[in-house]
Amino acid sequence: MVLAAGLGKRMRPITDTMPKPLVKISGKTLLDWSLDSLAQAGVDKAMVNVHYFPEQIVAHVAARRAPKVVISDESERLLDSAGGIVHALPELGGAPFYIVNADTFWIDSGVPNLARLALAWDAAKMDILLMLADLQSATGHSGGTDFLMAPDGALRRSKGDPTGLIYAGAAIVHPRLFADAPAGPHSLNAYFDAAIAAGRLFGTVMHGHWITVGTPDAIPLAEAAVAAALAESPSAFTELTSAFTELK
Repeated sequence: MVLAAGLGKRMRPITDTMPKPLVKISGKTLLDWSLDSLAQAGVDKAMVNVHYFPEQIVAHVAARRAPKVVISDESERLLDSAGGIVHALPELGGAPFYIVNADTFWIDSGVPNLARLALAWDAAKMDILLMLADLQSATGHSGGTDFLMAPDGALRRSKGDPTGLIYAGAAIVHPRLFADAPAGPHSLNAYFDAAIAAGRLFGTVMHGHWITVGTPDAIPLAEAAVAAALAESPSAFTELTSAFTELK
């Protein structure tokens, strides 16, 4: 599930005429950074929710081969992060699935991070598994930390503790989490807190560099981070980009 329905208000004036997921970083849209990561992880089908300039996103993903994109239409009513997922549940099915935010992306180091997330997933003890980043591995993040992680990976809120970790905009969730969910707009944060209370929220720290693009002035910072990754490992990055191009 790629969450791509937001209004992108902080990205104005760029988003006066286009949805934020179609903003390009280093020649590739934020949405394609997300979809390419899912394709690399072996995902065959991705739900993408739309609300703001939905026709632009629909047109953009029409030619993609992998993953196959199914549109979850929220054009009449924006449902927020959890509401959008609940709306798409009939298509998502009964197995655990990835959630990826369309306004963040990352440069992998070693084993791709979504694959690492899947390897760490344990449905017997988890309802949610979050991908996390430390402050030193982040570009564009202007806030504090989100979670503290115990040695076994269990999470609790960091309440701004500088030793904590940032939620990196990717997760695996089990659909049972939404069994009694309301149909209207509501946020995933309530589910994070419920999972903490039940001892079923876990995390794994990503390897590589995490990038968030919230405002226009974050774009050059993001592109510089991508360029630095390219300079550090040009052959691997070129091979990865070429493979993604062939998938689309």
